[in-house]
Parts: sequence; structure tokens; C-alpha cells
Amino acid sequence: MRATILGVAGILLAAAAPQETTPQDIDKLPRSKPDAIEKYGTEPMQFGELRLPKGKGPFPVAILYHGGCFLRAYGGVESTAPLATALAERGIATWNVEYRAIGDKGAGWPGTYLDWAAGADALRTVAKRHPIDLRRVIVVGHSAGAPAAGFVAARPRLTGELHGRNPIRVRAAVIVDGPPDLSGLNGRDEAICGQPVLKGLLGGTQAEQPARYASVSPAGHLPISVPTYLVSASPVLAPDIVAAWRKAAESKGDRVTVVTPKDGDHFNIIAPGRPQAAETVALIERAIALK
Repeated sequence: MRATILGVAGILLAAAAPQETTPQDIDKLPRSKPDAIEKYGTEPMQFGELRLPKGKGPFPVAILYHGGCFLRAYGGVESTAPLATALAERGIATWNVEYRAIGDKGAGWPGTYLDWAAGADALRTVAKRHPIDLRRVIVVGHSAGAPAAGFVAARPRLTGELHGRNPIRVRAAVIVDGPPDLSGLNGRDEAICGQPVLKGLLGGTQAEQPARYASVSPAGHLPISVPTYLVSASPVLAPDIVAAWRKAAESKGDRVTVVTPKDGDHFNIIAPGRPQAAETVALIERAIALK
């Protein structure tokens, strides 16, 4: 069964209290059929699921990136499909992006990052066929999808191949119980994912590949001039990570909002029907409105 996490996988799944939400609970949640599935590349995992609200639009749109420790074995867009459905029901179109994860051909450096970028930029093509408003785009990342969201938000500040010719600009980034930046996290990944996944993603530790880590680090390119909204519910987005991001971002003039749902855990915050997920949805609505 899928275990869509960048976080305390062993802790949450092996020693979880009965009331804690699991990936299996997410699997059972209702999700609507996508209104369209669009490819943004030729590889099997290079696609996105578009869900549209009822009505004529054009609709604001949230780009979603799922978690899973960057590992294909831990799942894909299935984990964020219930959240995508709930947002569409509340008037927000969703572009739920699949991407190459470790275990897929071409994943890692730079393939996974190129997929995150191309998946976001594909919205311009999607907008030619569907009623979405490219002036009201935000990016949302859960767990391992959080650094994807941070990267996409910071891309206009980056240079080189990962910047692209004309990166799509988002008006806000919602970081859902995952690190917005991977710098300084070596060691934690193995403790919480069961293996050193950052080596697989970036081709080595930060000490071994400092230029790669720096090139995709939002913290190293502040201000990104994009408000960030953080949902912290477990050690995956630990208080010290939140504090470090807030200090760095706010010192450069970027706005940071932090929400800590009562009785939140790594999965109930993306499980529609749970009060903790209602807080996540409300924060996404705030991000769309820049409140």
C-alpha cells in the first residue's frame, strides 16, 4: 500500500496511535474523476490531472505536488487527489502534477526538478483549452511535495537550466507539513524515510554536491517575493525548520504565515472531512486571496 510521506514514515506507520490518519485512510477517501489528464512530456509519469469547479470560470488554480519521500514505491498523485477534489468543490481548479520519483527512469538530478518545473509551466498550455485564470495561480506541496512547491515559487529567482526560459509565476506557496528547503536536512532524510533519499534526488549529500543544493534552494535566493503559508503538524515540518524558514524569509521581506492545526498529523491535514484538513483548505483559500 502506498505510503505517501516525506516524514516519520516508520514512526507514523509502525507506532501510530489508533486515531492517527494513515496513507491507507487517504486511499479510501472519495475523489472525483479528473476533467482532463494532460501530458507535459513523453515519459509515463509526466502528466497532470486537472479538476475544474462547476461553472464557467475562469477559475483560480492550485498546482499540487504529492509527497512520498521522492520514492516511486511510496505512491503518487493518488494521495493528493482527495484534496484536489475538495478544492475543486470550493471553486478552485486543481492541477495535480505527477513527476518522476526515484525508481522511475530519469528521476533524481536533474530529472525530478525538471518535471516539477515543466509540470508547472504546462498550465499555460492547459489554460488554452480549459477555463483557468493564470493570474491567480498558487502552488501547494505536501510532505516531499513541499520542496517542490518551494522550488517552483523560487524559480523566477533561479538561473540556468532549472530556471527555464519563462518560468510560470505563482502568487503564493502553501507548504503542507514538509520542508520548503532541503538545505541542511542531510541525515534527517534517512532517519525519517528509512534511506538517504536526498542522495538519490540530488546525487549526493550537501557536502558532496553543494552547487546543486544551492541552485535549487529557495532560502539561498531570498527574497522570492512570494508569500509562504506553512501547515505544521508533525516532525516532518518540525518547529526548528519553521523557525529557520520564517527568520530567513521575513528578514528579506517575504511574508510567512504558519498554521498548526489542533490534533494535526501528517495525513489528516490532507484528508477532506477531517477538521484539520478544513484548516488546510481554508489556508489555501487565504493564499489564493493573498490574505
